[in-house]
Amino acid sequence: MLFAGLIWLTAAVVAASFAVKRWWFPPPINTYAANFDSYFSLNIVVAGAIFLLAQVALGWFIWRFRNQGRRVRYTEGSNRLEVIWTVVTLALFAGASVPSAALWSRVHLELLSPTAMTVELLGQQFAWNVRYPGPDGRYGKTNVRFVNDAAGNPFGIDDRDPAGKDDVVSSALRIPAGKPVLLRLHSRDVIHSFFVRELRLKQDLVPGMEIPLKIEADKPGEYEIACSELCGLGHHQMRGVLIVMPPDQFDAWLRRQEARK
Repeated sequence: MLFAGLIWLTAAVVAASFAVKRWWFPPPINTYAANFDSYFSLNIVVAGAIFLLAQVALGWFIWRFRNQGRRVRYTEGSNRLEVIWTVVTLALFAGASVPSAALWSRVHLELLSPTAMTVELLGQQFAWNVRYPGPDGRYGKTNVRFVNDAAGNPFGIDDRDPAGKDDVVSSALRIPAGKPVLLRLHSRDVIHSFFVRELRLKQDLVPGMEIPLKIEADKPGEYEIACSELCGLGHHQMRGVLIVMPPDQFDAWLRRQEARK
């Protein structure tokens, strides 16, 4: 009886630790993240209910069939019960995957307008760099031969290309609030991973590939960009910042950067 009570107590403590949400996610900053949280919470509730029922049943079986000096009985189980809980499990997995797949496709598969703002994000050991096109709306050509971090040219922009003379390079990712932005993700060396908790988004950066990622943030503020893929000894230092600004402030900042060219 003591062991059964310990199982029930442990199950109750685990369920309570999820229910109080003292260690939960930071507040979402867009509708995608809010929808993600609602699906996640629903999955936690369903999984938590199954967990509690399983632990209650486990404790009951331990107590009910404890050693009482009786003769041991043998059973081969029930094929009907096996089929029932297998079908129920399949239905739960299918029911969870359909809405979550639709949510995922909104970010990774839906296309933005051709006039939407694009920003290049470069990951390297162990830093993030950002590039915006200038007033001409075009990115300058790049070449690995021109990469020079000390000279402020992490992208290797070719200064002989007129389109690149007005490109804006920054160590922080600034975007206007409430407007969709297409990130063009690149890695210079190894696999990195762009992760912002408040956006509920994570996307790997693969060397030699350009990976598009649609983001949008509605709440102005500063949020950490973390690399969530182990990328070397300095992985823990690879932190950047996402700065969400009111649109007029963002436009003013971008004009100031362009004026310095």
